[in-house]
Amino acid sequence: MTKTIAFTAAPLLVTVYAGCRFLDGLDGERGPGPAWTTGHLAFLAALILFVPVFLELRRLAGRGPFATATAVVGLVGAVCSMAQISIDIVVGALAADHEAMREMWADVQSVPGVNLVVYTVAPVLLFLGLLVMFCQLALARAVPVWRAVAVVLAVLVSLLGLDALPAVGLLLGAGLAPFPGRGTAPATAHS
Repeated sequence: MTKTIAFTAAPLLVTVYAGCRFLDGLDGERGPGPAWTTGHLAFLAALILFVPVFLELRRLAGRGPFATATAVVGLVGAVCSMAQISIDIVVGALAADHEAMREMWADVQSVPGVNLVVYTVAPVLLFLGLLVMFCQLALARAVPVWRAVAVVLAVLVSLLGLDALPAVGLLLGAGLAPFPGRGTAPATAHS
């Protein structure tokens, strides 16, 4: 049951974040404020829910070395993205206005490696893990091809930027929810 909730709620919470982000930008800038905080908390919850999602996808893919490596890549992306969103929540909570937020981000991103690891590479690894895992599952016939297509489209649409997140959330929802509770996929996809 928990796995079903994760597969359903993670994409839904991505869409909630996108909606809050839209509302937050109606005044011409984003954050700080209730919409900023609510949206980021929703996205943080989505990222946390991607942990059981990746673990279940690995199980469905047969738990082999390739599935494990792919899940690890996705999980690293999720953890780094959690760090990014947590920083954004704290900055939004501490800043009096948008200019103060910019200054705080400049301080955080000036720490060597933070910009690369937390802000640049993280989202790519999360989406790369999803893309590769769903392609592997579709090849192994552990999920219908249309699910993999929806996830691949979500990843491609995510390249358009944060304004595309409503479509990303909906496409992930199509690919993930409601996810089948099937047994372990074949260990190889060579047949």
